[in-house]
Formats: sequence, C-alpha cells, structure tokens
Amino acid sequence: MFTGIIEKKAQVKALRPQPGGARIVIDLEELAEGTKLGDSISVNGACLTVDDLSGSVASFDAVAVTLRRTALGRLAPGDPVNLERALRVGDRLGGHFVQGHVDGVGSIVRRTKSAGEYLLHVAAPRELTDQMIEKGSVAIDGISLTIASLADGSLMLAIIPHTLEKTTLGDKPDGSPVNIEADVLGKYIRKLLGRGSPGGLSEEFLREHGF
Repeated sequence: MFTGIIEKKAQVKALRPQPGGARIVIDLEELAEGTKLGDSISVNGACLTVDDLSGSVASFDAVAVTLRRTALGRLAPGDPVNLERALRVGDRLGGHFVQGHVDGVGSIVRRTKSAGEYLLHVAAPRELTDQMIEKGSVAIDGISLTIASLADGSLMLAIIPHTLEKTTLGDKPDGSPVNIEADVLGKYIRKLLGRGSPGGLSEEFLREHGF
C-alpha cells in the first residue's frame, strides 16, 4: 500500500527484456537505506518487488501482465521515474490509499498555464473515468492528484509547483503515456452498485444487506 506522495525522482539504468517480462534496474540512491530484498516499491505507480540489491542499485522483475497493463515496458535508460516505498503502519497518509495496481494507461494531451495555475489534461480509457469523480483522487504515474474536472475519456488536474519539481510530470512532453490507478474506494462502490438490479442499486438489495 502507498500514499501517492513521491519520495524521489530517479533514473532508469537499464531495462532488459527477458522470458515472460523484463528486468528494470534503478539507482535508488538514498532510498536504498533500509531497503531489503523482497520490499515493495512503487515505480511510476506500479508496485514492484526488489529482486536484487547491489549498493543502491535495485533490480525489479516486471512480468508480462504488468508490462501490458502499464507503460513500464516503454521506459529506456536515463528516463526518470517516480519512486515511493511502501507505507508503514503508523505513517502519515499525505495523499490517498494507492495500491500500486495500475488500472490502465492514459496519455498527456496538453498542459495550460494561466495566472500561476498549471493544468494537466490527460486522456484515459472511459472504463477508468467511469470510476472517478470531480474533486476525487487519482494516481497518475504513482502521484496522488485531485481531479479538477472530468469528462468521458479525459480528466484535468491542477498541479502545484512542488509536484512539478519533485516528480516526472514536469519532464513529460505532450503525448507521453502515464500509468493510471483509480481510487480503490470508487472501484468497490462501483462493484457494489453493480450487484443490484439492472438499473443499479435497488431497495431490495439495501434491505437484504441491512439498510
């Protein structure tokens, strides 16, 4: 479990295809302190397991399904990535609950700046935007962000200068792919509503579950 508060922007050292997936090598730098084999680290929003650690350089194995569901397979040496170590019990939750289970890939459409406001427009699959609400939370490349406005197949996010500086969002040109994870609360609610009548939540369903 993560919070979407990025700890470090690091660089990919290597991405090596291998049977059934790829091996991603990243220099964790100061985040390597206290990190051990088997630890979970969010890399651009995808939860990966440290498979090898040599000094501060960590290797992660990304299986085929991870490469299909995320944009990790498009990384190249030198590309920046967002890193966050797993949440510890008792840590402050500065963002929102992020599982590190990427739902799909969107793309940056454009960015606009006006009167000190920086707006990021992202295209996303409709099945993902259907799970979102305005002013709700979403993880973009592992970053906890608030949705400023929402439409079928697109969302707009207001980005503060600190986020631009400390994450990869300030580096990405228009057209860049981004990993998207919808708020887990929205997923459960959508699933729950879908179990009612064909028209949605029913009185019978509520009575059956004690409401």
